[in-house]
Amino acid sequence: MTAASTPYTDWADPHWRATALDWVTDQLGRHGRRVTGPVEPRIRPWSLVWRVPTDAGDAWFKANNPGTRHEAGLLALLARRTPGRVLDPIAVDPARGWSLLPDGGESLRDVLGRDRDLSRWERVLPGYAALQLALASRVDELLTAGVPDHRPEVLPRLLAELLDDRAALLIGTADGLTPQTYDRLRGLLPDYADRCRRLAELGIGPSIQHDDLHDGNVFAAGDGYRFFDWGDASVAHPFGTLLVTLNSVGHAFELAPGDPALVRLQDAYLEAWTDRYDRATLREAAGLAIGVTKVSRALSWRRALDTADPATRARYAAAVPGWLGELLEPDPA
Repeated sequence: MTAASTPYTDWADPHWRATALDWVTDQLGRHGRRVTGPVEPRIRPWSLVWRVPTDAGDAWFKANNPGTRHEAGLLALLARRTPGRVLDPIAVDPARGWSLLPDGGESLRDVLGRDRDLSRWERVLPGYAALQLALASRVDELLTAGVPDHRPEVLPRLLAELLDDRAALLIGTADGLTPQTYDRLRGLLPDYADRCRRLAELGIGPSIQHDDLHDGNVFAAGDGYRFFDWGDASVAHPFGTLLVTLNSVGHAFELAPGDPALVRLQDAYLEAWTDRYDRATLREAAGLAIGVTKVSRALSWRRALDTADPATRARYAAAVPGWLGELLEPDPA
């Protein structure tokens, strides 16, 4: 998907802003809430977010760009199928990619900023695994909701198509792939397809895969952890989540890849599947999934940058070739 293939929404347009604010006001009114002040915006290429002050606390409005528009419908599905694991939306408009959520309180990042207790992640990850297991039988429903298909059997084709998108890979520019790296990635296609095939053969079925699960995307309320910011999500091998999660935890806690503390976190996450698979199979699948999901990250960034504003897109464009280039790096042991 490219910016030219989908309609562009100008979030700065006064008519768009008035229409969105009317929708927010109406939806809050249906829940007995009243807007009490001006909205506070935050704009990125992939979304506009408003903090909306109300007489019952803040609410949060989000408008997704065309590449991440599926998030609104996905939020409704997650709330319906995995209650307590995500915030209950006040309202969603899947067609327009709009969602309105209650305030979720502190993030896990806020909490860890006060108390660097790595064991919190050992409590977070089983809850996320439970969410994925609950959605494993709902793959068709997820795909119908527009969630991108990144299952192992699909990824080799998606990688080949991404390699054909030379503009997104910025080949020969300072922020992009060198011609030599591009040729090496082309040569990697058969090996990548073999890894995806082996991952599928291990038999662990697909589910929702957040694809950006770090401490800034988890609410840490007193009654449990809730997961948010699903714009990068895809239907994929569930263990692909570990790519971003373990990288981010390692960075935050200054742990090298393969550190025993990271291995414990991985095992805490994999525990949810031990009733049907042995540990060796689960660890092999995790290693394969972490590797192949680098393509998923490049694809999710390309969708996130589906905007007609070249200056805005350019600020983050290096993420697409950056993640794809990670395929050439050895996976952590």
